[in-house]
Parts: sequence; C-alpha cells; structure tokens
Amino acid sequence: MTNPSPLTRLTTHGYVIIPSFLPPSTLSALRTASSTLISLSSAGQWPHVRTTGKQFPPWDPSLVPHSAGIWGVQHLLHPSLPLPPSQREAFVKLYFSPALLSLSREILSLPPPDGLVMELFNLLCEPSDGKGFELSWHRDDIPASATEEEERERVCKPGEVYSHTQWNLPLYDDSSLVLVPGSHSRPRTAAEREADPHGGDLEGQVVVELKAGDLVFYDNNILHRGVYSGGKQRVTLHGSVGRADGGGEGMKKRARNVLQHGVGSWVERADFSCLGEGEERKTAEGMRRRLVEMGRAAGEVGYSLVG
Repeated sequence: MTNPSPLTRLTTHGYVIIPSFLPPSTLSALRTASSTLISLSSAGQWPHVRTTGKQFPPWDPSLVPHSAGIWGVQHLLHPSLPLPPSQREAFVKLYFSPALLSLSREILSLPPPDGLVMELFNLLCEPSDGKGFELSWHRDDIPASATEEEERERVCKPGEVYSHTQWNLPLYDDSSLVLVPGSHSRPRTAAEREADPHGGDLEGQVVVELKAGDLVFYDNNILHRGVYSGGKQRVTLHGSVGRADGGGEGMKKRARNVLQHGVGSWVERADFSCLGEGEERKTAEGMRRRLVEMGRAAGEVGYSLVG
C-alpha cells in the first residue's frame, strides 16, 4: 500500500508535514540570516514587523511601536532588507527553490513550467519582549462574523483545486501552531462559534510538533492559532504561493489576502539575480510578473480580517 500524497493528506486533514525538508547547510545559513534580521527589526532598524497586541494587517509601527515587542518580520524578499547580500540571497534561494516549488505545484495540481504566482514570505519569532503571546482562533480569509452558509461556500470543497498553498518552515523545533484537523472543509460547529477566540482549547485540536527543518503545508482557512511561549525560541519561515488561472471573485479574494500585507509596493524592485540566468531565475521572474498582474487586475483590495 502506498502512502497518501501530500495533496491527499492536505485535502483530508487540512495540513501535511514534510519531515526533514531542509538540509543542514541550508538550515545553518537561514538561521544566520534570520537571527541578524530579528535583531535589527527588534531594534527598530526594519519597519516591516508584526507587533504584539496586533494580529492582522495593516502592520503599521505607528499604531503599535516596536518597543511593544515584535512577533514577526515581514517581506523577506524586499530589495531593501538590511542584510549582507549573502544573507538576503539565502531567503531568495529558499523561496524559489525547485524542491519547495515542486511540492507547491503538486498541491496546486499545476504541472510545470508556468502558472505559479509569487505571494508572501515572512518570518515568525518569539515575542521580543520575552512575554507570551497568543493569537485568536481564526481562518485567514473568512471573518469570524461569517454565517454558517457563508463559511460553507468558502471552505475547501471535495475535488476543488487549490488556488494557493501556505507553509511554515521552522529553523528550530516549533510547537506554536495549533489547529483543528478537518475544519478547513466545514463550517464551524456551534461550540466553535461560541468559544472564546482568545483562550481555551477546541475539541479535536492538535498542536503541530515540528522539528527544525520540517515543512508543514496547511489550508489557510483551517481553524488555527499561534501560541507563543515567553522565552521559548521560535524562528519559523512563513510563506505562500498561488496559481494564476483563478479568476473573477476568487481572484479578488486571493489578491486581498496577499496584497493587504503591502508586498505590491516593492515587488517590482526585488532582486533575483542570485538565481543566475537559468530556469530558476526564469521561474522567479514569471512568478513576480503574475503577482504584479494580479494586483493590477484586482485594484484596491482592503483587508481580510480586523484586529
């Protein structure tokens, strides 16, 4: 009997773990780059951060200052990232790596060579103020105010092709992601609707235990939350890619989920020259172009969630 494919496991459970994805040499390089970036961001030398006390974009340091503590760093492909070239390149080479994009294509049911869209690439870290911090239970693009019928219309449906996929890749052992398996394909239960979104467990929840270098893909509309323990190291890369052949209202919703983070303001200036002149560079440039085209077609996108 063969093991179920990553796509089968994702559609069945809402998430799938790929163990030991990163080789040790790549893990080491990414740890170095991430450590430098977290230190600079905590000191206010990189403005694009997620500050504790705020869960969803817009990420504006004028609303909640860096001194409140950060729990994430945005825009790892930004051309102005304040890192030495070799450290910036480590992020570029990971995001566009053939191994990662091959898995993404499998999940998106998208054969090569064309059709992938560049989306988000960020970093999640333990709060810099040393205190614990918990996100509320949520789905990334379905608000808590959605009715049961609205949820039923927007969650994953049997046989539906994914328009995007989202992943976490921890550089140190990580147990911060908590989710409810199977909730990506159904509306919330009465108990889930009535539960305190900021505290307590939900029936059937799972703490996703990841070793350094593991990779987890998950449906971003699964019920999930992040639990950050004060003083426990967390450095987890967080990214997504999409497919370009979606259209209409679905495309607009996906554009909102991506562009609400501000990636459209700099993506055309991103530097992918470290990929050389071969197929990896060609793929990266195509993914960038499709993101720009998606943004132009979508226009003003607003925000998915509030808080």
